[in-house]
Amino acid sequence: MSEGRHSLEPVRTTKNTLAGLTLTDITLDAPLDHADPDAGTIEVFARVVTGEGGGDKPYLVFLQGGPGSEAPRPTLVPASPPWLPRVLEEYQVVMLDQRGTGRSTPVSSRVVSRNGRVEAEVGGPLTGLAAPDQAAYLTHMRADEIVNDCELVREALGAPTWTVLGQSFGGFTTLHYLSVHPESLAGALITGGLSAVRHSADDVYADTWRIMIDKSEAYYRRFPDDRDRVRRLSELCAQGRVSLPNGDLVSSDRFRTVGHRLGMQGGAEQLHYLLELDPESSAFSHDLAAALPFAGRNPVYAVLHESSYADGVATRWSADRTMPDRVRSDVTLLGGEHIHRTLFAEDSELMPFAAAADLLADHEWNQLYFPERLAQADVPVAAAVYHADAYVPLGFSLETAALLPDCRTWVTSEYEHNGLRMSPGVIDHLIGLLKGRRWL
Repeated sequence: MSEGRHSLEPVRTTKNTLAGLTLTDITLDAPLDHADPDAGTIEVFARVVTGEGGGDKPYLVFLQGGPGSEAPRPTLVPASPPWLPRVLEEYQVVMLDQRGTGRSTPVSSRVVSRNGRVEAEVGGPLTGLAAPDQAAYLTHMRADEIVNDCELVREALGAPTWTVLGQSFGGFTTLHYLSVHPESLAGALITGGLSAVRHSADDVYADTWRIMIDKSEAYYRRFPDDRDRVRRLSELCAQGRVSLPNGDLVSSDRFRTVGHRLGMQGGAEQLHYLLELDPESSAFSHDLAAALPFAGRNPVYAVLHESSYADGVATRWSADRTMPDRVRSDVTLLGGEHIHRTLFAEDSELMPFAAAADLLADHEWNQLYFPERLAQADVPVAAAVYHADAYVPLGFSLETAALLPDCRTWVTSEYEHNGLRMSPGVIDHLIGLLKGRRWL
């Protein structure tokens, strides 16, 4: 443990039970900047979930997708998350609220009302800070600092090693973990999270735009009448006639981000049922708000999403810059996790982050993934790679898998990016791969 860590406050724990589960809540202080303990501290929260008779089982830490999403809140009846009962057969599960989310010190906007209009301002630790200081704070919300927090929690639990389960962005974080602290990992399970290594954000977004063109066309082959509905809705957006319940107008570019549903199992049906509603109805307005990604509830998702692919360089609004001309000229071709800079001018809950987001787009990020270290990481890895993943392209994932000395890769077209949430069979298959009971 570093000298800076010794100066932090003691770990605070509470324990309770919930329908067959023992929940141990852990709160500890962590440096905002692990390289500079004098830069201040934040709180980091984790919950250890233990099944009946599982107190002696090894630990597995779950790293959620995102960035900017807290860990799920566990229940057994019904099983939530669906993979939890299977994992509890083998492990105690550590649910980490990644910094900036949940019960860890949150990054948030504070919704207020002025003169009859709902507005928002930056809340929490960013209150009153100028944009450069907000941006500086937000640079510490990435995978590198999340891994440093994981190490604090692991040490607090007294675990020499543990296994990590990384979903999507959690898989990206796992790759950083493998790069810098492989000695702390007994194994790694990754689902839809083998990120591109040695590729720029521009490479990734160019590929995901291509994938989304294919998914859009496949969607319209299945629901041909929806193309005209999307075209008409885009016209209404351009006329300023589509709004959300909070009064925000929705632009055509923002509307096309509903396409991110096409990257999820069951998402095509959800999108179709949205589009069949009367666009002037309150039902449509509320359902559209729920369907749009990058919502203000977890602003870190919008502010830092592109930085997930920034491995030593700035992104400079990569998704906007790489949008193909074909997409620009055809409003019916939908997007996925593609951030439009204009989002920060039209989403009232993200407006307070607009200046900081611009600064972060030009920020020269530090390197996250180190190919030579990954090649030396003596850790067994089992990874689910989804064949038509809209967010983490297949080709880049397989390149990354080839860097790892012991990566047991399961490539499947049976599931989309949210496969872990859709079927307990996914985690069962991966645990089998990790423990050598199944090979593909």
